[in-house]
Amino acid sequence: MLNSRIAKITDDKGELPAYAWPGGYPLFYLNNHNDVLCPNCANNHEDFDETIVAYDVNWEDATLYCDHCNEYIDPAYLDGKELEAARFGTVEA
Repeated sequence: MLNSRIAKITDDKGELPAYAWPGGYPLFYLNNHNDVLCPNCANNHEDFDETIVAYDVNWEDATLYCDHCNEYIDPAYLDGKELEAARFGTVEA
């Protein structure tokens, strides 16, 4: 189930986007248990019997991971070297 505010951002296929447009900023979602979800898990939320209640851009959190699949959620404002370091766990929060 999607909260009515969240349902408005779905595409023609009913999928939640991975990136905000315009800008291409990486999105993450929150469910009714306050878990952080990557776009893939958010699009499969019925598998977990959850409601998606919020979304936001990951602006600068270099340590944001999906609580379901542990996928790294890229931050929008890290340069190439910082992003590579964050993906490999060498950036401290």
